[in-house]
Amino acid sequence: MTDPTPHDPARRPVDVLAVGCGPFNLGLAALASTVDDLDVLVVDSGDRFAWHPGLMFDDAKLQVSFLSDLVSLVDPTHPLSFLAYLADVDRLYPFLVREDFFPTRREYEAYLLWVIDQLSGLRFGTTVDAVHWDSAAGHFVVELTGADGPETVHAAHVVAGIGTEPFIPDAVAADSPALIHSADYLFHRDEAHAAESVTVIGSGQSGAEIVADLLEANLDGGPAVRWWTRTPWFAPLDFTKLSLEMTTPAYMEYFHSLPEDTREEVRRGHWQFHKGISTDTLARVHDLLYRRELLGKTAPVQLRNGVEIEGIEPDGDTGLRVRGRHADTGTPLEHRTGMVIAATGYTERRPTFLDPIDGLLRRDSRGRLEIEANHSVAADGALADRVFVANAEHHAYGVSSPNLDIGAVRNAKILNTVLGREEFRLQRQTAFTSFAPGDDVAVD
Repeated sequence: MTDPTPHDPARRPVDVLAVGCGPFNLGLAALASTVDDLDVLVVDSGDRFAWHPGLMFDDAKLQVSFLSDLVSLVDPTHPLSFLAYLADVDRLYPFLVREDFFPTRREYEAYLLWVIDQLSGLRFGTTVDAVHWDSAAGHFVVELTGADGPETVHAAHVVAGIGTEPFIPDAVAADSPALIHSADYLFHRDEAHAAESVTVIGSGQSGAEIVADLLEANLDGGPAVRWWTRTPWFAPLDFTKLSLEMTTPAYMEYFHSLPEDTREEVRRGHWQFHKGISTDTLARVHDLLYRRELLGKTAPVQLRNGVEIEGIEPDGDTGLRVRGRHADTGTPLEHRTGMVIAATGYTERRPTFLDPIDGLLRRDSRGRLEIEANHSVAADGALADRVFVANAEHHAYGVSSPNLDIGAVRNAKILNTVLGREEFRLQRQTAFTSFAPGDDVAVD
């Protein structure tokens, strides 16, 4: 297409326009901040930065080490590392004495806000409406709407990092304010604690943390609690040492090299890496259940796994009726509850702003964007290595895609591509496991 606005040859495009200011694109700006000849602009439609506020429990921890910050796994000497943050706020020695590699989510959010304060080139309250390609000028023409109204930015590269949004399956959805997604739990916590009964649907870390919070309330005379999940058991996250190598760049690159159909088959077996529950949270839930036995006389609690939800409907003025089926026996199950918390996960947001150039981008046989080894969207001609995605390539990179510990590596690959040089050295050895065939040592 042609530039929808008059072309100004004196107006230099930004090198990278990153859409969305979550941890991944914030990490892109942080990593790029030490490169003199690189201009990165990050825009976000939100008025301010917030990281999962509806699940920010005071004691909730990250599930990855502090080394999985925005920059350290690529450049541990970077001035915007988590350790640099601790030193700047005079908390380095207390963190050392704490002897825990896993920060709380509140502390990690505080670190992200500290990074935001160090950076220029971040704009909140700005929505990207459309991305066009100006073939004559050789850059993107990006239509934005900010606080001062519409404007146009020229960009040499675009990174789509708009993240995910809460997902509620049709069988779980109900037209009732008594049903909320787990992402909004803390905004409705008082209602949940005051309800006669609450049902949590779905396991995973978020569901387990909410159940633990409700069990604490139950011990204090709060609601009856049901926890129903489709998984065959309340499974722990697989954090064993060699299993964690499945989240390294080595496995990520191997997974990407597989044929599309093989990737689909393999990723079905990865559910325990992102749908499991931390062992600490499982222990906390069990401890709360045990304490109930000692106290007695609290409202009923039920944990039930292997249940497929078949429907939820309003029941009376305020309640809901939950219908399901026991997977092993086919037995129908149902109950009435005052509130349902759907811990049913998230789905990738569709980058509608890329619609004007969609015909120039390649898709796989399932209609998803085809992603190259450097995290660019596959395209022919001038658009090759021009459009990148962050945390929207689970189909191409598997379990690693949404992990914080892969963010810095992905950003380094993107920036190295943009710069046309190896500005950031990537680790050559990231796993002991050999995932791909070939290069085997002969054994006598």
